[in-house]
Amino acid sequence: MPVENTSTASELYIRVYYEDTDAGGIVFYANYLKFFERARTEWLRSLGISQSEMATTTGQVFVVKDVEIQYRKPAGLDDLLCIRSTITHIGAASVTFHQTATLAEELLCTSSIQVVCVDASTLRPAKFNHELRLSLEKAQD
Repeated sequence: MPVENTSTASELYIRVYYEDTDAGGIVFYANYLKFFERARTEWLRSLGISQSEMATTTGQVFVVKDVEIQYRKPAGLDDLLCIRSTITHIGAASVTFHQTATLAEELLCTSSIQVVCVDASTLRPAKFNHELRLSLEKAQD
């Protein structure tokens, strides 16, 4: 799956498979959260941030704290969705993403997702290390 990374946004194309749909043949609403998670993960990977490596070397992991999502139009089997991600805010230990799902430039779903960096053993917020913060700030510019 190609990831296009610019300094301000990332795009990931995701094909809708049968397993992504509900009994009505449209994308099950919760699967948009999976699509958005994949897009954030791939974007971070394109910035040189491996979440598994981060967990083992720093003992820090990302958790979702808050999600706001709006569904506008459905997607169906075989549709090729473009998941676009931008960073709207960076805090000491959190980052907020604005993410959209489109089909041929038509907006299907939009979200604001706040992700917090936490200590893996205590699950308490942990400030971003310097390198991680720089990478996120560069992606936000």
